Amino acid sequence: MDIGVLTVIAVILVLAVIVAFSSLRIANEYERGVVFRLGRLIALRGPGLFFIIPFGVDRLVKIDLRVITLEVPPQEVITNDNVTAKVNAVIYFQVIDARKAVTQVLNYINATSQIAQTTLRAALGQATLDELLANREKINQNLQKIIDEQTEPWGIKVAVVEIKDVELPSTMQRAMAKQAEAEREKRAKIINADGEFQASQTLANAARVISSQKGALQLRFLQTMVEIGSEKNTTILLPFPIELIRPLIDIAPAPEDGAPPPPPSMPVPTQGSKSG
Repeated sequence: MDIGVLTVIAVILVLAVIVAFSSLRIANEYERGVVFRLGRLIALRGPGLFFIIPFGVDRLVKIDLRVITLEVPPQEVITNDNVTAKVNAVIYFQVIDARKAVTQVLNYINATSQIAQTTLRAALGQATLDELLANREKINQNLQKIIDEQTEPWGIKVAVVEIKDVELPSTMQRAMAKQAEAEREKRAKIINADGEFQASQTLANAARVISSQKGALQLRFLQTMVEIGSEKNTTILLPFPIELIRPLIDIAPAPEDGAPPPPPSMPVPTQGSKSG
């Protein structure tokens, strides 16, 4: 065979190998290839091994289908009750339609970030500070719904929006600390007053029970003497109830006419033994 023919065949084989390697593409399992052929969008390619027409005929754009974590930078928000706060958040989203993510928006990650920032300022501006601090879950769901509706035409699904941190001015932090302290003092006073009320009710019930029974007062008196006697006292002066000697008075003979009346009942000192 002529040397010129062999040279031509060799050149053709080399060009064929170059074309084959230039048209060979590989997409991972989590990637899809969006192919434009002469400017027109054709079917997706991947995952795995596929070929495209090289030399500018086909243009390939790879799109990652994994969940993307996007941190929204701190935004200065004025709440509905005119409190200024800095709020940052994090967004979890993923591309569910690779062709829309390429053809409907120039940079879907940057566009999603800008939508999240503006939505964060607008949504939190309609809430009060107490709602922002207490109803965090409800606000997160509201943000997720609003951002997802705006990114849906781009083939993007926003799964989760979480508010990470709320930074308040130092004056507002001191005011909230004073309010929390006053609230704790209020609860303590209410609990103390409720305890005093229940104790007074119990004492009133005990007084009614003692007054309704004839011997209850004497038993309580004797019990009190036992409790006092256990203390380290030297002398105890107690009033002597007239009810204890009422039977003796009743059976005593009546005084004769002109006799002086018996002296009134006086407290009887009771000598206790020294202890210790």
